[in-house]
Amino acid sequence: MTPQRLLQHFEQISDAPDAIAPLRRFILDLAVRGKLVEQDPRDEPASELLKRIQAEKARLVYAGEIKKGKPLPDIEEDEIPFGIPANWQWVRLNDITSYIQRGKSPEYTTGEGLPVISQKCVQWGGLDLDSAKSITPESIEEYEPIRFLRRDDLLWNSTGTGTIGRVVKVKEPPRKLVCDSHVTVVRCLEVDAEYIRSWLRSDHVYAVIEDQAAGSTNQVELTSQLAMNQVVPLPPLAEQQRIVAKVDELMVLCDRLETAQTERERRRDRLVASSLNRLNNGEDVDAFRDHARFYFNHLPRLTTKPGHIQQLRQTILNLAVRGKLVPQDPNDEAASELLRRMGAEKSQNEPFLIPISWAWVSVDQVGDSRLGKMLDKGKNKGTPRRYLRNVNVRWFDFDLSDVFEMPFEDDELEEFALHRDDVLICEGGEPGRTAVWDEREQEIYFQKAIHRVRFSEGVTPHFFVNAVRESADSGRLSTYFTGVGIKHFTGKGLASYTFPLPSLAEQQRIVAKVDELMALCDKLDAQLTTTHTDRRRLLEAVLHEALAPAV
Repeated sequence: MTPQRLLQHFEQISDAPDAIAPLRRFILDLAVRGKLVEQDPRDEPASELLKRIQAEKARLVYAGEIKKGKPLPDIEEDEIPFGIPANWQWVRLNDITSYIQRGKSPEYTTGEGLPVISQKCVQWGGLDLDSAKSITPESIEEYEPIRFLRRDDLLWNSTGTGTIGRVVKVKEPPRKLVCDSHVTVVRCLEVDAEYIRSWLRSDHVYAVIEDQAAGSTNQVELTSQLAMNQVVPLPPLAEQQRIVAKVDELMVLCDRLETAQTERERRRDRLVASSLNRLNNGEDVDAFRDHARFYFNHLPRLTTKPGHIQQLRQTILNLAVRGKLVPQDPNDEAASELLRRMGAEKSQNEPFLIPISWAWVSVDQVGDSRLGKMLDKGKNKGTPRRYLRNVNVRWFDFDLSDVFEMPFEDDELEEFALHRDDVLICEGGEPGRTAVWDEREQEIYFQKAIHRVRFSEGVTPHFFVNAVRESADSGRLSTYFTGVGIKHFTGKGLASYTFPLPSLAEQQRIVAKVDELMALCDKLDAQLTTTHTDRRRLLEAVLHEALAPAV
């Protein structure tokens, strides 16, 4: 496997969601299975290496440099996760180390002292001594010499969800550097510590930790005994070194791929933001059309993330309520005439510029709003009937999978009944969430957590919902809310809410265009999901083909 060969597949795999992380894991997986580099029949087999390790460990025990440990049980068949080459051997971690021990709780000092390694210091990128606290000079003298860290020691985080399992190799430790009780020290014997680190950071080991780690109060914990018993696929020493060199080479390549991918995504994000900004803020009609044509001609390239499509949806609504989505027709009735016929007046609150033929209006000028029925178990009587709560109202739609019942008296039915084109707006929960009732169910009512607005014939309900959603996206809607922490869209706030109103004919054209473009966004969302799934599958297939050594 060469970097050049993997680069040939870059365009295929790098567009997969989070492609580099699974690539790194796959490299480690192949490495510890004996599939990353070829075996050399001239290598000393792992069984002979293990004999030398046992002899060296016996010498260290005899010399008093380490303690003789209790024998560990033989490796059972169900502990072996996969097959390995014939000249490899499954061993326990304790068999190939001279020391496995968690650190101990230190006596910290805020003054002069020596650093102590905690789990915050052990990061995937290496050892971060800047995060280390200090231990008193007096207490460091009480540590046994074996606890002081040495070159090539492995530090293995042993506690904490999200931190457990991180492992780094010590390169050139300062004098008398020690670990606290949340870090396990693994001191390898006659094996390549970096190869052992590759195994310890593989998915196989992390799965064992998640499955077997013990702890109290839901605290995941890697005990020293679990660390000692961890099984390891042991290659010949020469092959360990070849594996480490190949892993290093490919991880550097992953760094390059990740940097290229990050920069490409950054450029794409800038292009999307710049294009949408020109659409949102352009005043020149011809320039606007050029920008719109550019964006929609390049939609597949510009919408590669769910966030891009969400930005597009917001832009569509932004253009819709500013009169930029469809052309104005000079033959349309002006909004001022529409308001005159409705007996309404223009609002003096004008948050942004709109076409001269449009007008700003408030809800209380053009619609009738009210809250639904209050649920009072002590007073409610009548026949139980289905009613909507705010959890049933989604943006532009309804979820009727969980509809409750409460009693309604006969004289309340008309007051709280829902009819086609009623606009329902959440008072709390997610204040302002809005949809138009389509009479998908007959004889259904609404309760106090929802506003119902009925507009005169001069307002298209779906245009109003688009305007509300644009206000929510821009943050303008929240200025009508009350409350600290928990927000509410009160009746007073709703009545004073202003929105731009074009002619009735233009409202209908805008709604039709918004529906058309939102359907396109839905299609892009679906395509993006399918594409991401296909790219993940392609990534797996390409990695097997690109990284597996020739047979």
